[in-house]
Amino acid sequence: MRKVSLEMQNLWKSFGQKKVLQGVSFSLYQGEILGLFGVSGTGKSVILRTIIGLESLDRGKIFFEGRNVVGLSERELLKIRTQISYVFQNGALFDSLTVEENLAYPLKEHTLLSKEEIHQKVNARLTQMDMSGCNDFYPNELSGGMQKRVGVARAIILDPQVILFDEPTTGLDPILVRSIHHLIADTQAHFHYTAVIVSHEIPQIFDIATRVAMLHQGVILEVETAARFQCSSNPAVQQFIAGRLEGPLTPT
Repeated sequence: MRKVSLEMQNLWKSFGQKKVLQGVSFSLYQGEILGLFGVSGTGKSVILRTIIGLESLDRGKIFFEGRNVVGLSERELLKIRTQISYVFQNGALFDSLTVEENLAYPLKEHTLLSKEEIHQKVNARLTQMDMSGCNDFYPNELSGGMQKRVGVARAIILDPQVILFDEPTTGLDPILVRSIHHLIADTQAHFHYTAVIVSHEIPQIFDIATRVAMLHQGVILEVETAARFQCSSNPAVQQFIAGRLEGPLTPT
């Protein structure tokens, strides 16, 4: 039986009168890459943010390694965040810090490694990102694609069990989209982390996703392998794949 890394049970979340999540449930298996789809504003990023406690739920449970993480204290959440890493859309790099300082920050905060050990680990991650020698650059001196790579490098610096990618290819051209996707696939194969990727990149994401899930009208409409998802008979799924799903559509 496949081990479950994360399990979402009946997640509900509203912002004022707007109901965003209305009973979201799905499981994430250890070692897989799950692509999470849905039109803009459906709550995909909200799901990721609730996992690490950046958003509170109205109700529901999220289990990580068998423990419900909903309602944990900030101190307990800090421990969880060393095991579940988050890659923001814009990379969320510290503008005033160099590339090396951005990558070293989590190591200084959460480990007892020496200065030299941190330097060595930063260099190793930069080499894996094809960014050797970029230690002293500041984020504004990097291209958009390179900033995304630094964001991925920082996400894996603590060797987390799970990485949540919130639209990691936003703003990139198709060639760079494929490059970042391949980077995620390569690092996942090397470090064996489990991943959720919120994405609009159809069909490119099908090349690296183990399974894909579609969030529609506040619920997970379908979770399938990439091949089966593309062959789904559900009209909402087919319209989304074709790029035509914009408004509400009642699932059949």
